[in-house]
Amino acid sequence: MTSDDAAEATYALALGARLRHVREQRRLSLAAVQGRSGGEFKASVLGAYERGARTISVPRLQRLARLYGVPVDQLLPVVGDGTPIPEPAGGRAAPPSVRVDLEGLRHAPGAEAGALRHFVAQVEIERQDFNGRVLTIRRDDVRVIGAALGLRLDETLRRLGDAGVLADAADWTSRRAERREGSVRPSPRGDPDQR
Repeated sequence: MTSDDAAEATYALALGARLRHVREQRRLSLAAVQGRSGGEFKASVLGAYERGARTISVPRLQRLARLYGVPVDQLLPVVGDGTPIPEPAGGRAAPPSVRVDLEGLRHAPGAEAGALRHFVAQVEIERQDFNGRVLTIRRDDVRVIGAALGLRLDETLRRLGDAGVLADAADWTSRRAERREGSVRPSPRGDPDQR
């Protein structure tokens, strides 16, 4: 087996895992997908895609995405550099929102802060919320901003916390100090609160 063959096999497995993950999130069985598709996606064939035993064509992938009601890119398991997207880790769920210190954001350096400044300005206009001190935004919005910069959520939050942009930055600062002192080891998957 060549390295290209191995890469294709790895990708097929990652794609299959992603297809299964999205199907299960939609709470659909293989038989339900077969029924909803009018038989286009036979349960046995879809199962083979999910196991990585068969390769799905792009047009069929697009039709499957429409059937699931998701953008086609959400069925793909890779980021720009070809690294498989890790499945969400188990454990404690991340809080659903992030409090942004607007004064800190005005003076924060870096691409993450710049992207967040543009986003926050639009949110303030949409909400007609110009208190100028703190703004609460969805954590998923921060995830999207980070993804646009090629960062995972935990890395984006860490960088924003380091820059003094998060209203709850004391939590991030204390964790960083504990890590420097050696009392908390950094997680290989990022911040322990993100697992």
